[in-house]
Amino acid sequence: MTKKKVGLGKLLCALALLTSLSAPALAQATRTWVSGVGDDVNPCSRTAPCKTFAGAISKTADGGEISVLDPGGFGAVTITKSITISGDGTLASILASGVNGVLVNCISLPACVVTLRSLSIEGAGTGINGVRFLAGGRLHLERVTIAGFTGHGIDFEPSTSAAFHVRDVAIRESDTGAVLVKPSGTASATGTIERTVMDNNGRGLRVEDRSVVHVRDSRAASNVANGFVALAQAGGALSLTLDRVLSVSNGATGVYAGALATVLLSDSTIARNKDGLQAVGGGSIVSDGNNRVFGNTNSNGTPSSMLVPM
Repeated sequence: MTKKKVGLGKLLCALALLTSLSAPALAQATRTWVSGVGDDVNPCSRTAPCKTFAGAISKTADGGEISVLDPGGFGAVTITKSITISGDGTLASILASGVNGVLVNCISLPACVVTLRSLSIEGAGTGINGVRFLAGGRLHLERVTIAGFTGHGIDFEPSTSAAFHVRDVAIRESDTGAVLVKPSGTASATGTIERTVMDNNGRGLRVEDRSVVHVRDSRAASNVANGFVALAQAGGALSLTLDRVLSVSNGATGVYAGALATVLLSDSTIARNKDGLQAVGGGSIVSDGNNRVFGNTNSNGTPSSMLVPM
């Protein structure tokens, strides 16, 4: 073999090595795009978008954003890194028949932050949970509609301590309940729910075990069972603050506090439920004195204690 051929062979090998090293980097973009007429073999750029969130997420860098170009259904997705999925400016939906709509499981990146914005997540009566959070740092839901699941609209069960923020969300027709907050093991959960509607589900909000949750300007109405529930199942005190909420026309209790749970009730209306207020097993409902509890079928109930004016 001549020296010229040997040199050419070395050059080709070097180019192949550089290509193989740069391919993963090129495949990870800070911002990617999906479209109803896209294709998951595309690079998910704005001019060559992908078709599904699952296809785009593998081509989106940690901390990046998937945006939606036009109306469409973009499929269920499992998230294992920090990412934002945004449907701002269009109609972006996830149809999740028989599966979870969005599963967040950042086991290898426990500090990951996941944001879901301007999405419609539909279970079609057979989906399991709308959004299920098992591991990560923080979950943000903004302007999201969730409906038609056999489990929960939002199932927040972190294995390590985590936080969530839910704002301008509507959850309907979820058979087990709208929102479950239930950290596992020794983990804890903190969260806020604002301007959120939880109607016609198995129940509204259920908070358990080592959780601190604040709900403001929200509603739980016409659920099969309780509107708002706080209790410890596996130990660990918890706190639920209800500020300017409605709990109305639910089939069981409007506000229920069980073992090791403290519910602070402020400027809220609890009406036309089977029972109004119930505190059992060492739980307590603390009122600031400006709530309206009336018209509940069995009993309106009374707070465990009143706040002392400062």
